[in-house]
Amino acid sequence: MTNTADTPVVSVRRLLVVTVTKGYHHESIAVAEPLLADLAERTGEFTVDYARTDEDLARKMSSAGLQAYEGVLFANTSGDLPIPDPQAFVDWVRAGHSYVGVHAAADTYHHFPPYLEMLGAEFLWHGAQVGVTVHNIDPGFPGLEDFGPNLEIPLEEMYVFQKFQGDQVHLLLYLDQHPNDQTPGLYPLAWSRQFGEGRVFYTAFGHRDDIMTAPWFVDHLLGGIRWALGLAAGSATPRPLPEI
Repeated sequence: MTNTADTPVVSVRRLLVVTVTKGYHHESIAVAEPLLADLAERTGEFTVDYARTDEDLARKMSSAGLQAYEGVLFANTSGDLPIPDPQAFVDWVRAGHSYVGVHAAADTYHHFPPYLEMLGAEFLWHGAQVGVTVHNIDPGFPGLEDFGPNLEIPLEEMYVFQKFQGDQVHLLLYLDQHPNDQTPGLYPLAWSRQFGEGRVFYTAFGHRDDIMTAPWFVDHLLGGIRWALGLAAGSATPRPLPEI
């Protein structure tokens, strides 16, 4: 088809999905892969490629390999991944690319502070899976428009974080009490951030298979991906945190 001045040119973004684990391996990874492929096909706005092995990482996440992508998504990765140059990856995001982290992405690279700085927090602990009431602080963010001010999650593994950079990120979802002992406090669950010229989105959900396929989570994840890839408008401006 010949383009004319009246025909917009749509740039399809290329997203690399990393599922390598060096710690706990989540069974929901097997659900995440086809889900992401379906979302890419459904929207037609991005494509997905996968890094499932150390060999994939060595090739696709080298400095040269990363040039084939606009963004990288860590789908329940864990431990210290054998990326050829982790600092080069962080710098690649900072230079204007996209990073999306799902659940155990926060349980990755505990020994590499630049990654944790980029992410905005570090996984500390989780207790038994529980039901929680999640608060939505930004219903205008992509994927959260139909979430409502609160959402009841019947059962999920809820992370508690350390080193949360509340003054550097744009909080989206949170708890106002500890998920297991109900102690009042601020417990972040999802956020966006501007990282240099790049965009970072993280969600703590995604431990369970049924969460991965729940309509609210699918909308939430797709919205975060679209925002990170520059396909949807949304805020990354830090603001005062909720008072608990």
